[in-house]
Amino acid sequence: MSATPAPPLFERRSPATWMVLAWCAGSALTFLFRFRLPGESEPSVWPGVLLFRWDGMVTLALATAVTLAGCVRLERRPLRGLALLLAGSALGAMPLSVGEIPLLQFLAVDVALYFVAASRPRRTGAAALALALGTLGAYLAVRVLSGWPVGTSAELTVALTAVIAWLLGRATHESRAHAEQVRAQAAAQAVTAERLRIARELHDMVAHTIGIVALQAGAARRVIDTRPELARDALGAVETASRDTLSGLRRMLGALRRAEPGEAAEAAPLDPSPGLADVNRLAARTTAAGVRVDVRWLGTPRPLPPEVDVSAYRIIQEAVTNVVRHAGTGSCRVTVERQSKELRIEVVDEGKGTGTADSRGSGYGLLGMRERVSLLHGEFSARPGPRGGFRVAARLPVPAGAR
Repeated sequence: MSATPAPPLFERRSPATWMVLAWCAGSALTFLFRFRLPGESEPSVWPGVLLFRWDGMVTLALATAVTLAGCVRLERRPLRGLALLLAGSALGAMPLSVGEIPLLQFLAVDVALYFVAASRPRRTGAAALALALGTLGAYLAVRVLSGWPVGTSAELTVALTAVIAWLLGRATHESRAHAEQVRAQAAAQAVTAERLRIARELHDMVAHTIGIVALQAGAARRVIDTRPELARDALGAVETASRDTLSGLRRMLGALRRAEPGEAAEAAPLDPSPGLADVNRLAARTTAAGVRVDVRWLGTPRPLPPEVDVSAYRIIQEAVTNVVRHAGTGSCRVTVERQSKELRIEVVDEGKGTGTADSRGSGYGLLGMRERVSLLHGEFSARPGPRGGFRVAARLPVPAGAR
């Protein structure tokens, strides 16, 4: 039974972590480029007048503090956090004696723009991009009005990186939204298909019951005058079959969706309805295929309503199938406990499942099992074990009339 896969490394770290890393990398490269490196006759960038003075260092420390504050606030208040990041970028450029905000000081802002565009509505992302471009333009305007040299060409490159970061974030946002929509549609289709299969099984059950009723009623009609005791037995069988079938219909048919005849036939093919009596056969077949299935029977055997019997078998069948396909283990244990008021099922393996969270909706098999249990007003859980492996458990109530 497979657990939900871990998210990529990029998503396992918070946006603040990546922005701090971007700022630290940019600051480190800023200093590195102002030293003569091996193989160079002179530094690629000459240090500014203030860079290595105490006031330049204080300005860089202040820029770092403002940037870190913006990183912390970005997730809760994205525009306010971005404004602090932009202020830190502008402050960090002052001791460098350059005519623009360098790209290295703008890396953290680019990362922030990506995360805002990827996780926030379009309006918030557009406001963040406008704020970033406006800050670049304002920085150049202040230098022009002050009569200082400006680096317009270099600043246009920085602005282009901001636009690219925003576009990448928007693409990620739309991709996530589309994937979520596809998952929701797939889940809805899986639920519909499973309910149609249950409806087909109910159809088989009702058809079988009606056939029995017709036979018993015909027999009672033929012997009612000559053998009244046999007629009473036949009518008792009719009553029992009718009550059991009506009880099952009342519990399940109200929750089933209607579908077009062609769709119903495709989603729920006519197969004989199995039950718990077929579990040992299923275990033997699976063991022969290479995965040993140990079945434990607890409690006193007693008749079950057809819908409970069929659903219990289907749950065990799907859980064992998932062990074979996903768990990567050579054995599993199936426990069926029959109590007076309920039926308990447990399928446990020691495969690759890890973690503790309940695996909700992770796969159509689990979704189908959960749907079956829900229609019978029971309880269902499917989660990795604390020491690895996976555990599927279901509790199916047994109606009072069937005990």
